[in-house]
Amino acid sequence: MEDSPRILIQKNGPYKVEGSVPLASEVAETDLYLPTGWKKEQTFPTRSSYLLCRCGKSSRMPFCDGAHSKSGFDGTETASNESFVSQAQRYSGPGLDLDDAKALCSGARFCDRKGGTWHLVEKSDDAEARGIALQQACDCPSGRLVAIDKESGAPIEPELQKSISVTQDAGARASGPLWVKGGIPVVSEKGTEYEVRNRVTLCRCGNSRNKPFCDGSHIATKFNDGALEQ
Repeated sequence: MEDSPRILIQKNGPYKVEGSVPLASEVAETDLYLPTGWKKEQTFPTRSSYLLCRCGKSSRMPFCDGAHSKSGFDGTETASNESFVSQAQRYSGPGLDLDDAKALCSGARFCDRKGGTWHLVEKSDDAEARGIALQQACDCPSGRLVAIDKESGAPIEPELQKSISVTQDAGARASGPLWVKGGIPVVSEKGTEYEVRNRVTLCRCGNSRNKPFCDGSHIATKFNDGALEQ
């Protein structure tokens, strides 16, 4: 139904967002190069539906202006339909476990501080190390990393409202992916639904090899949607 939040992928075209999904822009704040947290920069007026650019060429970022048809954008979806659990590798620590689905990485780099999330999980019997590892996993926008409660075996997820954030990666000097939050269904151009997750990142530079999901290509190509400070 059109009043239910969902994202419909248009063939070789934009993302059609339905259900009055809130849209904002967020910047990854950094300590030198590495991100330390997220800062909301702008909130867009809420619309019942809207089109978000997927080809990286729009002059009306983050919205679609039809540039995909002029540029010959190939938006063929190549991502796996496997569940997160089936793709993830489990890393066990004394106070925290970590599931890591490397194929979902969007290059956000929250996992690199303090020796890396995996190293911190190994030391998670220390309260400080456990806390930093948990924060890093929860800040991972793609949901590649999911912290697992040691006692219950349940995933530890941040509480996220159904919304979309247009991200900017100041440390990498690149405009980042669309950060989809709160379990919004993403429907392929063929009408099939990807696994609904609390956190996913969708490519908007047009160069991902894991479409519709981000694979970090925006960093290598220095994608700039016009909003990034240089």
